[in-house]
Amino acid sequence: MPGLLGKKIGMTSVFSADGKNVPCTVIEVGPCVVTQVKNVEKDGYAAVQVGFQEAKEKNTSAPLLGHFKKAGTTPKRHLAEFTGFDKELNLGDTLSVSDVFADEDFVDVAGTSKGHGFQGVVKRHGFGGVGQMTHGQDDRQRKPGAIGACSYPAKVFKGMRMGGQMGGKRVTTQNLKVLKVIPEHNLLLIKGSVAGCKGSIVIVEK
Repeated sequence: MPGLLGKKIGMTSVFSADGKNVPCTVIEVGPCVVTQVKNVEKDGYAAVQVGFQEAKEKNTSAPLLGHFKKAGTTPKRHLAEFTGFDKELNLGDTLSVSDVFADEDFVDVAGTSKGHGFQGVVKRHGFGGVGQMTHGQDDRQRKPGAIGACSYPAKVFKGMRMGGQMGGKRVTTQNLKVLKVIPEHNLLLIKGSVAGCKGSIVIVEK
């Protein structure tokens, strides 16, 4: 599906036509530059590669510098591929937020969730803890309790919810409504929340 790369600015709220206060996420989408146009004959599939955010030449590898030079653009920090654009695109074309998205559209947003490090079952899975606070109970308030049976099957089943690494993974939030497009500032107001911290890179697809 057609889409663009963007940067999560943060969250705010806007009032709808019927006076409801609606929470929304502000994303700076584009402008993105077409850095490669793939076709079935040469690449085996059709897609458009776009670049987002300026990068320093000294921090860009020689092969990528040649790649961007061929497209007639400056080095970019982030690249992504999309399909399904309505119009034919050429190398060096610039895509802005209003070229792809409009008010009332529904989009999917993919980002990297906030990393929380190693967390226990109460924070990671919402467990309530076990045991009472009295009668000799000691240091068991936030423990998971029993994790398996006794002599049979004598093992812990795969997929058991336990403590572990939390966050830092790619998360896609689907069917989010576009509340407003602000083309003069390349901003997209999307209803609800999306994964990632402020300033993180996200992929927005129709």
